[in-house]
Amino acid sequence: MVSLTAVQASNACIPTTLPSGLVAIFVGGTSGIGEYTLKEFARLARQPRIYNIGRSQQASDRIAAECKKLNADAQYTFIQADVSLIRTVDSVCEQIQANEEAANVLFLSAGTLVSGVIPETKEGLHLSASLKHYSRARFILNLLPLLKAATGIRRVVSVLCGTKEGAINLDDLQGWKVKTGDMIKQRGHSASIVTLIHAHFAQQAPTVSFIHDFPGSVKSGIIARGTTGLLFGVLTVFKLLGPLIYIPELESGQRHLFYATSARFQAKDGVEEAVPLGEGVEVARGIDGLKGSGVYSADQFNESAGPEVEELLKRFKKEGLVEKIWGMIEEEYERIAKLPKE
Repeated sequence: MVSLTAVQASNACIPTTLPSGLVAIFVGGTSGIGEYTLKEFARLARQPRIYNIGRSQQASDRIAAECKKLNADAQYTFIQADVSLIRTVDSVCEQIQANEEAANVLFLSAGTLVSGVIPETKEGLHLSASLKHYSRARFILNLLPLLKAATGIRRVVSVLCGTKEGAINLDDLQGWKVKTGDMIKQRGHSASIVTLIHAHFAQQAPTVSFIHDFPGSVKSGIIARGTTGLLFGVLTVFKLLGPLIYIPELESGQRHLFYATSARFQAKDGVEEAVPLGEGVEVARGIDGLKGSGVYSADQFNESAGPEVEELLKRFKKEGLVEKIWGMIEEEYERIAKLPKE
């Protein structure tokens, strides 16, 4: 694991080692891990331009005021949107593309644990799968040209279940048939899909670093209303015990900012203007087992996945699952593009 002291020391170098005017896009930054990381970025970056995409204007107003206190030179833009909808994602990206020629960080943390109540979006996707897979992939697809154009750090950080990769069910990619008791199995399924999506885009953009992490137990807004059954019971118990086991909010924000800025998670090709490695910190091992290979599955302590996960992902890649999964996602995009406009 990377010690918190090493993380803090690295982040403290952001004002002096990274260029001013970094552009960071936070999808799901109105609460939880996205919010904690956004505020750390606002505090430490010089003259940053921050985009926060979420549903709550009230939460955004509060965060904007806090960011202004943290850094008077920070430029903060809120885009109110339901990012479970692919067409809405496209609209959000068009707004950003109209204002920016490059972007340094795309931070994806939107998600939900709602089950059974509102499982389907208006576009016909499973709500949870849309937020975890289809929406995230669409943001990366649309904004990858901006990331590739950046002269500083170029990072995609996706917060979900890194290091928890498991078997993939291609016959139920979205998880319509998943039962509450299959939560662990579905977690492995989703984790593998996100990591393989990153591997797909890394083939097109080797100068961009892709990090999929598991954040550990952190207080956030993901435990939404409407959850029922066994999952409700599990989450209720977790909510009661949470204060005893939660990773502190500040530490979570610091560790995720480390993902977004440290040379430990460097891109495969090219030279990033990342924060240099500190004492005792090495370049991380990518999902292929090689240091600095550009696609990372990592845990709550900024440590790479172990050999078991590496072997699993290696087998998936050999079986062509990167291409198969991306093909299935594209089919849904094409279907949605043909839907009548509201």
